[in-house]
Amino acid sequence: MAAGLSATSITVSLRGLNGSLVENREWTASSIDLLAAAAPWRTFRWYRGQRHYSGTYWSATVRDHVIYESRLELARLLFADFDPSVRSIVAQPFLLKAEVDGAVRKHIPDYLLVTDEGPLVVDVKPLHRLSKPEVAFTFGWTREAVEIRGWKYEVWSEPPSVELENVRFLSGYRRDWLFDRGLVDGLRGAELDGVSLRRAAVSLPGHPEEQVRSAIYHLLWTGELTVDLDRPLSPVHVLRKTA
Repeated sequence: MAAGLSATSITVSLRGLNGSLVENREWTASSIDLLAAAAPWRTFRWYRGQRHYSGTYWSATVRDHVIYESRLELARLLFADFDPSVRSIVAQPFLLKAEVDGAVRKHIPDYLLVTDEGPLVVDVKPLHRLSKPEVAFTFGWTREAVEIRGWKYEVWSEPPSVELENVRFLSGYRRDWLFDRGLVDGLRGAELDGVSLRRAAVSLPGHPEEQVRSAIYHLLWTGELTVDLDRPLSPVHVLRKTA
């Protein structure tokens, strides 16, 4: 844990979507609206022999592309997009600076999530690297800086593989304009609580089973229906309606 961190020593810099640069603003005085409207502080890089896979992901939450710098960051992005409590996602949202133990430190978090429970700042790092002293030190003072203003901070590592594969599969059904609105509304009005996915797929006569199943996957993505994601998704999974 970092020592001697003072709120008055913390500043934030960010880039506006119009290319403008805001530098060294007081961290605790910078509004969430300002930070949530930021463009990525740095863009990802491509070079020969690169060890990480960078790219862009179209997010149903923000209705736009969001960048990621590794497959692990993409995994966290998928989970954020899948979470109905997340209202906004900003990649590499800002540069934090703070005086820590007599020296100026800098750090760019991986994501800022605006959620129903408040802002969440996320750093993504493989589990095997969390024990490195320099990583632990950086995440320690970053946590302090975030929590100083009453926000939440998360260090995220590899998720359970089955859950990730299920979320990755359901993300293929996130684009709402691809689904027949009448079919989706029909499923919303059907008694599907406690029904297996296999039975639900044939619950709307007159609609092809594959289309109904795809619409069910869309409602699983939006969170209107839920299933147990701790085992591979299958026709025997039992659907639950959310409140």
